[in-house]
Parts: sequence; structure tokens; C-alpha cells
Amino acid sequence: MRTVDPAKHAAKRRAIVDAAAGCFAEKGFERTTTADICRAAGISSGSLFHYFPNKRAVFTAIFTDDAVETAERLEAAAKADDPLAALLDVTAELAGQVAHPAVVRLVLEAAAQAARDDEFAELIKRNDGALRDGLAVLVERAADAGQIDPGVTPRAAAGWVAGLVDAMISRASLDPDLDLPAEQAILRTILIRFLRPVSHPAGG
Repeated sequence: MRTVDPAKHAAKRRAIVDAAAGCFAEKGFERTTTADICRAAGISSGSLFHYFPNKRAVFTAIFTDDAVETAERLEAAAKADDPLAALLDVTAELAGQVAHPAVVRLVLEAAAQAARDDEFAELIKRNDGALRDGLAVLVERAADAGQIDPGVTPRAAAGWVAGLVDAMISRASLDPDLDLPAEQAILRTILIRFLRPVSHPAGG
């Protein structure tokens, strides 16, 4: 019996997803065909369908895989000795994804797909919830360490942090010449000022 090398299988699957992401970013979900994906990945249709049952499954895999990578990034950040620095670094990394035009186009395409596909919309909602949960852990740790205002509700603050990242993506979609380093610096300043400890008057 022929055995499957898990590492090779995962690498091949990843290569297909990466190639498909380029296709979806360039042509959109509706206009991209399985033939386009096969051509970009350098594989036959039989090979594609060995890994994915249809085009939609490949598209979904892009965002499923991204959620796994983001979760791993957040989990590592949660173990950092300096939770505030970890929060700022993770936020900068997430916002920095807009440096890749394909990422911005994929996010916009995902929004369009979510509007017509309830199951995909639920996936995006879960991904967003997981991101906010991970950010909330960092906010809570930073508050416990006295680095940020203990009066800030972690989940609510995490929602605003995620919202600022979304705003960066939205801006990048409208301005392809966005000065990313400058915008990341501004985002960092906004977060520090938003989260910094403040004095609460007695009884206030």
C-alpha cells in the first residue's frame, strides 16, 4: 500500500492554496476557474480535486489557514514577558499585511463572498471572534502588569484594536500608495494613548 508523506502532502496543499490566493486576488472568486488554479499551481485537475472537492473549498482554505496562523501568532505573543509590546507588535504585523496588495483584494473578495454565502460568512465571523479573543488575552495581561488602564474592558478594547486593523485595510484598498511604515507608527501611537494608564479620582 502506498503511504502518504504528511509533510509533502501539507506542502503541496499549501502550494495550491497560495497559487489559488493569487488567482482569487487577481480575478475574484466568481471569475476564477479551477483551470486557472491548476495552471497557477502547475498541477492537473485530478491533483487539485485530490486535495479539494471544489473551488469554494480552496477559497475557504485560504481563510481557514490564515486563522490558524493568526492563532499561533497570538498564542506565542501571549507568552511574551512584555504583554504590551507583544500586543503592539502583533497589531503591527496584522496591519502590515496590507503591504501585499493581494491581501487587501482577498479581504474585499471575502466580504463579497460572505454577503452571498452564509456558511462562509459564519467562518469569517468565527475568525474575527478568535482574533478578538486572542487580542483580549494580551490586553488583560498588560492590564494585570500595570502597563495599560485597568479600567479598560479587555474584549471591548480588543474589538477596537481589531477595528483599527480593519480600518488600515480599508484605507489601503482606497490608497495603493499608502505609506505603510508611517501609518503603522500612527497606529502604534493611537493604541498607546488609548490604552495608557490613567488616574481615576476616588469615587469616580
